[in-house]
Amino acid sequence: MEARQVHGSCVSREGNGVLLLGPPGSGKSDLVLRLLHHGFTLVADDRVDIEDGVASAPSSLTGLLEVRGLGIVRLPCAPSARLVLAVRLGPVSERLPAPEWDAALGVPTTRLDPAAASAPERVALALDCLLGRVDSIAGAFTA
Repeated sequence: MEARQVHGSCVSREGNGVLLLGPPGSGKSDLVLRLLHHGFTLVADDRVDIEDGVASAPSSLTGLLEVRGLGIVRLPCAPSARLVLAVRLGPVSERLPAPEWDAALGVPTTRLDPAAASAPERVALALDCLLGRVDSIAGAFTA
């Protein structure tokens, strides 16, 4: 896989990276902030470098998170994480979505409303489904 940079944010849990994708103002950084309180670690905010399936922050942005209304803060961060999931932020209407795969990133994808109160828990649950910790009976992570 070729090295590339994407507009997004990335968090990790136990070295497993989750890439948050969406247009500016869609809630990526806000969701990162909420995920930090659910056992995730910041990898990158705003821009994410991806090479051979591994996400990291550009050196000038390492450890920085933009928090609207507060500014830019420096936080503890992971230097990199192996991407296992991409989450596209926006409205969701499907109750039982079909599995999706992002060929360019080489990972499964799902869609999520970042404004939902349960958004951090849904990201954590999606990751647990992919890692085989929770059985997915129907929907985005079934074969």
